[in-house]
This record gives sequence, C-alpha cells and structure tokens, in this order.
Amino acid sequence: MIRIAVLGDIGSGKSYVAKQFKYPVFNADLEVSKLYHNNRKCYLKLKKKLPNFIKDFPIKKNNILNAILANQNNLKKIVKIVHPEINLKMKIFLKKNKNKKIVILDIPLLLENKINKKGDVLVYVDADQKKIKKGLKERKNYNNEIYKRFKKIQLSVERKKRKSTFIVKNNFKPNSVKKSVKNILRKILLYA
Repeated sequence: MIRIAVLGDIGSGKSYVAKQFKYPVFNADLEVSKLYHNNRKCYLKLKKKLPNFIKDFPIKKNNILNAILANQNNLKKIVKIVHPEINLKMKIFLKKNKNKKIVILDIPLLLENKINKKGDVLVYVDADQKKIKKGLKERKNYNNEIYKRFKKIQLSVERKKRKSTFIVKNNFKPNSVKKSVKNILRKILLYA
C-alpha cells in the first residue's frame, strides 16, 4: 500500500487536493469533529482538564476555541487527549484499507507529530498567501488569534516543502489542481 500524505499551510486546500486523488482519504479534521460529537470518553477527559470551558456533550467547537484563546497551554492539553484518539482512528482506517493500492492521509500535523513513515509520499499543497488569508477570513468561525496559535505548533512552510516529494500548486482553479494530481499519481504508479 502506498501512503500519500498531503501537507500544506492552514487554508491551502489540502482536503480538496486529497479528494482529487480518488483513493480512500483519512481526514484528521473530520475525525476530530466526529470525536467531539460522538466520543463521551474524550469529552470526560477534556472536561476534567478544562472544566471552565468544556461543560456540555457533544463538545461545541466554540468551547474548544475559547479554551485555546484563554491560554496557549490549553492547546497542548487538548492535543494530548485528542491525538491518541485520532491515531487510533487512523490505524483502523489503514487496516480497513490495507488491500487498496493507495491511501491518502490528510493530517495537518503529520510531520509535527511524527506520524509519517519512511516510505510515505509527501505532497505539499502550495497556495498564494493572499488567497489563503482571503479564504480563511471568509470561514464562519475564523479567528486570527487561533490561526496564530495553530501556526506556532506547525513546522515552517519552507521545511514542509523541502521534505515533500511533490508540490501541487493550488491556484484555486479545479482543472489545474486535477491535472497536477493526475501527473503526480502517474509518476507514483510508474515507480510503484
């Protein structure tokens, strides 16, 4: 099984690019959202660590964001509880798709949390910073302070780019992204 990990800056279009490969995708952000809505055990752990913010189940995203804004250390507490759960979900996903030729990993902190494996094909989504900022500001819950805190725990864009096998230029035009993904897939399958 070939593992393709999609990397990029916040708001660069990683999830969109991941879907264009047309193979099973593990989307960590989606799994975190499900965790907040369905996992009572996770809720109880978060409530214990952040009693001033986590009061209701299912967990509301705003409560998580308020906890992060209140104190930088709260983000670390959340990550410590959430990431093991997401790792478990990823293992289940990989086991379920073990007979697939390719799987796609859309995990924002893949390198930072050392989840990647030596043979992973790293694909970096490169997008214009102005377009990223514009897109982020259009999101419903966008908060610049939250953005800065998440940027702090991520590797630099340059480092992610250097570590990547391929780079997809996302100009937010579907046809050029699809074409880039097709070329990358062709190259990967050629050497597989």
